Amino acid sequence: MPKFHENFLLSRLKLRQLRLLTAIADEGTVLKGSQALNIAQPAATKSIKELEDALGVQLFDRSSRGVTPTDFGRVMIKHAKLILTQLRHAGEELQSLEEGLSGRVHVGTLLAASTSLLPRALARLRERRPGIAVTVDEGTIDRLMPGLRTGDIDVVLGRLPEYREREGLRQEVLYLDTVSIMVREGHPLTQRSGLKLVDLIDQAWVMPPPQTSLRRQVDHAFRHEGLEPPNDVIESVSILTNHALLMNTDMLATMPHQVGMGQAGLTALPVVLEGANSRIGATTHAHGELSAAASYFMAIVHEIAAEIRAELGQDQDVVDDPAVARRQTK
Repeated sequence: MPKFHENFLLSRLKLRQLRLLTAIADEGTVLKGSQALNIAQPAATKSIKELEDALGVQLFDRSSRGVTPTDFGRVMIKHAKLILTQLRHAGEELQSLEEGLSGRVHVGTLLAASTSLLPRALARLRERRPGIAVTVDEGTIDRLMPGLRTGDIDVVLGRLPEYREREGLRQEVLYLDTVSIMVREGHPLTQRSGLKLVDLIDQAWVMPPPQTSLRRQVDHAFRHEGLEPPNDVIESVSILTNHALLMNTDMLATMPHQVGMGQAGLTALPVVLEGANSRIGATTHAHGELSAAASYFMAIVHEIAAEIRAELGQDQDVVDDPAVARRQTK
C-alpha cells in the first residue's frame, strides 16, 4: 500500500484523470462519463485503471448497472472537485485581468433569501458588472450544502444551518428575520381577536420539510406551548406554490417575515412562534477561496444586507453578538 503523501500524489495524478473521475461519479457509468468528456470508453477505462494502479486502491465498485465509488473513491472525488473548482477560479481571474471583471458565480438560495436579499443583490450586480454570469439554485440546506462542500456552489444565501450542519463551512450572519404565520388577506382568522397558537392547531398548514431548521423551530414553538405540531400539513419550500395555496385556500403557512410580507395579498397573523427566528446569512466553504467574480458578488451582498439591517432597525451588534440577536427577535 503506497503512502499518500503530497509528493506521491503530485507525481502520479493528472488533471484529465481528475476530470474523468468526477464525470464518471456524476454520470454513474464509465460510458456516460467518457461521453460527457468526449473521449472513447476504452480510453476512459484505461485511464481510471492507471489511476487506481498508481494509488494502489480501488476507486469504483463495478456492476452490471454501472459504477459506485468506494470509500477511497469518495475521498478522491471530493478533492478532485475542489481542485478543478480552484483551477476554474484561477482561469476566471486571469480572464478578468485581461478583459475586465467577468466570470461566473453559482449561488444557492434558501427560502429566506429568495425574495429580498438575493434579487436585490443580483439586480445591482447586473448594473455594475453585466459580464458576470450567475446561476441560481434554489433548494433546502440538505440539498445545497453538498454542492457547497464540493465547490459546485460558491455561496449559499439564506437561513444559516444549525451547528450539526456547519462542519467544513464558514458562516456569516447578515441580518435577522422573524418567522410569521401568513394567510391571505381577508382570511377568517384575521377577524378574530385574542388569537393564540392553540387556536391554529386544527388548521391546514403549509410548512417546510422536517429536515429544515425552520420546521424544527416551528415544531419546537408548538411544543413550547404544550401542543403537538399540526398533522394537516403540505410540505413545500416553493414560493410560487406556497403563495398560490394561500391565495386560493384558507391554509396557513410559516415563513420568514420578509418573505411573507413581500408577497402580494398575504398578511401575518398576530401570533408569536416562540423561539422561531431566522439568522439570515452567507455560507461558504471554510477552506476554499472565492473567485474574483464571487468575491465581487459577495461585496454587493454585504451592501444590500447593510441596507436591509437599516430598514429593519438592526445595528451591527445583531451580526456580531448572538445574544443580542436572540433578544431582538423575541
